[in-house]
Amino acid sequence: MQIVVLDGYTLNPGDLDWKPLKSLGEVKIYDRTPQEKIIKRAKDAQIIFTNKTVLNEKVLSQLPEVKYIGVLATGYNVVDISYCKKHKIIVTNVPGYGPKTVAQMVFAHILEFTNHVYEHHLSVLNGEWSQKTDFCYWKYPLIELSNKTLGIIGYGQIGKEVALLGHAFGMNILVNTRTVPKTAPNYVKFVSLKKLANESDFISLNCPLTPTTHHLINKNFFQQMKQSAFIINCGRGQLINEKDLKYALETKQIAGAGIDVLSQEPPPKNHPLFKCPNIHFTPHIAWATKEARQRLLNIAIENLAAFLQGKPQNIVN
Repeated sequence: MQIVVLDGYTLNPGDLDWKPLKSLGEVKIYDRTPQEKIIKRAKDAQIIFTNKTVLNEKVLSQLPEVKYIGVLATGYNVVDISYCKKHKIIVTNVPGYGPKTVAQMVFAHILEFTNHVYEHHLSVLNGEWSQKTDFCYWKYPLIELSNKTLGIIGYGQIGKEVALLGHAFGMNILVNTRTVPKTAPNYVKFVSLKKLANESDFISLNCPLTPTTHHLINKNFFQQMKQSAFIINCGRGQLINEKDLKYALETKQIAGAGIDVLSQEPPPKNHPLFKCPNIHFTPHIAWATKEARQRLLNIAIENLAAFLQGKPQNIVN
């Protein structure tokens, strides 16, 4: 059984162990695979793992040996699912490996806006504290989260973890989701998208990217938000119309944005949002704690083992 990992580096830059995967077959692991090298590297493989390397119909039609594709992520839009279904290629993904990790990053962005830890750290190193007459000072307004309203768009595993953390901070929790669950904690209130936009002090995007949610956050949405409100996107870049976000920040329609994902990744050096006021970025790392990556790898290997035993799991087609 020949197994090829097309782009293993982001999952495992060297701090995880591939050995359990190697016990299931003959494995070749590439850090990255440019599109023009996919065929050469995977032509004899029955098993392919991909994270962000695109496997479209043009590519898959030249890989007649492939029987199984394991996506090293939750989202699987990089694979032509309809082609795989038609040609009986099993495709699996890895759900649920990092809800707590992503929720943690959501609050890392929120807390940066409320406490400005890094800016105050730089201020201290630059000598400002040493020059003060008083024992303390602050360069930005400090915000207490208790009794503030947190709006969460999407109430899957990540949205639930974000709600739990918000509740722990004493926040009021509003949720807008496609399907309202039959049961939910009593601290969660399900509302319309408009009410969420109107009333939230912080908004976290945790819904999947679909044709319905593409550019869900746009000019109209920003106009409905409080001027004092912040938006956090640790979901998918295309959930936000970036041109409209730029305008909202520059005209102070909203107070700020914390962004972990962009519509183009990696982004160009001159990305229009980079010069906007009151925005900070992380480079798509909400998912990437070592603990979460280890869970992802474990589940991916379990998926393959289940397939080889004739009992495939986490199938997306």
